[in-house]
Amino acid sequence: MGIQWDDVVVIQQGKDLSEPCIVTVNCPDKAGLGCDLCRIILEFGLRITRADISTDGRWCYIVFWVLPHPASVKVDWESLKTRLLSACPSCLFSYHFNQLSTSPSPPPIYLLKVWCVDQKGLLHDINEILCNLELIIQRVKAMPTPDGRVLDMFFITDGMELLHTKKRQDYVCESLKDALGKRCISSELQLAGPEYGHLQGFSSLPPAFAEELFSSELLDKVSLHPLSQDMKTLKTPTVTVDNSLSPVHTLLQIQCVDQKGLCYDIMRISKDSDIKVAFGRFSSSVEGFRNIDLFVQQNDGKKIIDPDSQKTLCSCLKEEMLHPLRVIIASRGPDTELLVANPVELSGKGRPRVFYDVTLALKALGVCIFSAEVVRHSTQERQWEVYRFLLEENRNFPLTRSQTRSQIVDKVRRTLMGW
Repeated sequence: MGIQWDDVVVIQQGKDLSEPCIVTVNCPDKAGLGCDLCRIILEFGLRITRADISTDGRWCYIVFWVLPHPASVKVDWESLKTRLLSACPSCLFSYHFNQLSTSPSPPPIYLLKVWCVDQKGLLHDINEILCNLELIIQRVKAMPTPDGRVLDMFFITDGMELLHTKKRQDYVCESLKDALGKRCISSELQLAGPEYGHLQGFSSLPPAFAEELFSSELLDKVSLHPLSQDMKTLKTPTVTVDNSLSPVHTLLQIQCVDQKGLCYDIMRISKDSDIKVAFGRFSSSVEGFRNIDLFVQQNDGKKIIDPDSQKTLCSCLKEEMLHPLRVIIASRGPDTELLVANPVELSGKGRPRVFYDVTLALKALGVCIFSAEVVRHSTQERQWEVYRFLLEENRNFPLTRSQTRSQIVDKVRRTLMGW
């Protein structure tokens, strides 16, 4: 016995592009399900404008109101439904009597090699194609050559889980060739070998870079670089803890600036902190601010009573809402390097679409990327994913000027935050 599989995820599209689509998920609950669903929605270039969450610990009912961001993003709603279904536990009622399930094995990593004629915005163009194909970038290594060509190595996983088939592999390579035209010299796709393990290692960032990126003092300042006026006036998020309204739940009341991925960031923190959200409401944005009410419990089913636990959780939420991503630009000898960092989930997954947004921002500014790579960096508190872009000097956009560097940081951060 069980509910119809088609009723687990229901997507009701809006009447026009300005009206949100309503995504309803009705299935057995599992730890971290809200985070997993928010992550998939973010992967598809969608912004959650509002959300309601309800669960009794066994069964959950979640409603998301979503919009493409930017509005020009084309969404394959059937693929989104399939991906959301894949994150939901079995819908058999027997699930309630046997919740001891083995952890799914990590998806296989594939290596996509693309030889191209190097041109401005090429990395973003390839990234956009891969996103549309539901391919998820795990690592990148871009290596230009003196003759004006570039070898882009993308270590990817497949959201459709079909990359082991020759049909899917051929389709990916053909799609790249068709979209890139004469810029594409050749492409090759295969299961990643030992070279992925080599690139998977942790980076040795220069101490000055690491200190600037991962400073614990970021709550006291929006950025270490001058930014536009409205970004200077961003308000610090507020988190209020109330244990008086429910005998079994702690109420977290949050007010913060609205930004892309906000629901994902909050649910990620809850998942990694072993905090269960029983009821939650992410209200619509009003004048650029969000109000969020979460009734939560600790993993043992008790309220959060300990003052130190409350303080730690509130501090973590504030920091992640104000700085879910870190952006700096620095000199590496005679070269200029842009670094973007985001926390990694305890499950090992990085934030979706970061590479897409950064390359989009640089393309819009007309800044060329000489080389790029994605590495992991470990601090005492957590693991980070770090995107490193070596930028090409531009006569019309000199990177040595502080004003130019501030403009780059501003544009990149705005694009990442959806402002």
